[in-house]
Amino acid sequence: MTHTRPAHEATIAAMTSTPSTPATPAPSILVIEDNPEIARLVALHLGDMGARVRTAADGSQGLALALSQPFDLVVLDLMLPGVDGLTICRRLRERSPGLPIVMVTAKDAEVDRVVGLEMGADDYVVKPFSVRELVARVKAVLRRAGAAPPQADALLKGHGLELDPARRRVTLDGAEVILTAREFDLLHHFMRHPGLVFTRAQLLDRVWGYGHEGYEHTVNSHINRLRAKIEADPAHPTRVLTVWGVGYRFADS
Repeated sequence: MTHTRPAHEATIAAMTSTPSTPATPAPSILVIEDNPEIARLVALHLGDMGARVRTAADGSQGLALALSQPFDLVVLDLMLPGVDGLTICRRLRERSPGLPIVMVTAKDAEVDRVVGLEMGADDYVVKPFSVRELVARVKAVLRRAGAAPPQADALLKGHGLELDPARRRVTLDGAEVILTAREFDLLHHFMRHPGLVFTRAQLLDRVWGYGHEGYEHTVNSHINRLRAKIEADPAHPTRVLTVWGVGYRFADS
């Protein structure tokens, strides 16, 4: 396998679709990783799945790239020279709430991983990782972010909220509410099942998906941020309710 260009210049062209398959836009992915060999390998494998890939070798370059042009997903190492990954995650969430982020963390970086998830990262992989696993998780996050909802999944309404699954748009009393991708998915799940109580483990499984066992407290952080956006008084919520000792539910209509 030959690839002589430096990792930070890697731009992988999308694979050509067959005539029988309608062409779809190639996802644009930014990989922020200071290890050049890992960055090169990840870029090559993401390119093989049809993505257009840019890489950045440090946090400062990565943040500048992420803020200067649109990407469909960011693969973000948390341990970076220049600007650290947690700072980048926070800045990207402030600028682009819906941008999917897959974190890459060291095996012993438990605290950073939790903080990253609570900031709104969509998934994570732990070094040393299988590139096949990383690609699978990237595909899953992109699929969740861009999946068309079932036709039967119509507008959901309740307690002044209106959620449009097709447009991934939420309004509260007619005013648009800007949610991250994960906050939207969480609210969508609640509004589809008003009155039903879900444990944190169930919410992790149904909203976050596989690979998040042991991070139930991350649900609490997302619930708190969601309440801050949709409740008149987040300390006394009337929409997303706590069922003490069990979990959470969306108020009955």
